[in-house]
Amino acid sequence: VQLQASGGGLVQAGGSLRLSCAASGRTFSSYAAGWFRQTPGKEREFVAAISWAATNTYADSVKGRFTISRDNAKNTVYLQMNSLKPEDTAVYYCAAKSRLGSIAVVTTYDYWGQGTQVTVSS
Repeated sequence: VQLQASGGGLVQAGGSLRLSCAASGRTFSSYAAGWFRQTPGKEREFVAAISWAATNTYADSVKGRFTISRDNAKNTVYLQMNSLKPEDTAVYYCAAKSRLGSIAVVTTYDYWGQGTQVTVSS
């Protein structure tokens, strides 16, 4: 599975962005997909994930502000980010997994896209 993330950019605090992750190579609908983010000098952290059955999981820091969704017909996963805060600034990565393991753990994911930068100004 190849993943291509897009949609990052510069936005003011309180604004919104929608990230997209387009998958190719295999039937994406059987994979769980997640979004993670990373800032310089820090570990990559979990943001949100969606199972193959469309069950969503969110980090506490983004609950109520971010929404993950998927369109299997388009082989794409989305992350709608509302009410953005400066602390949301990071490089955002999408990932996919088919094996068992926590949906919120980096090491359980098999495939990663390149990152897309999100910068939120105060």
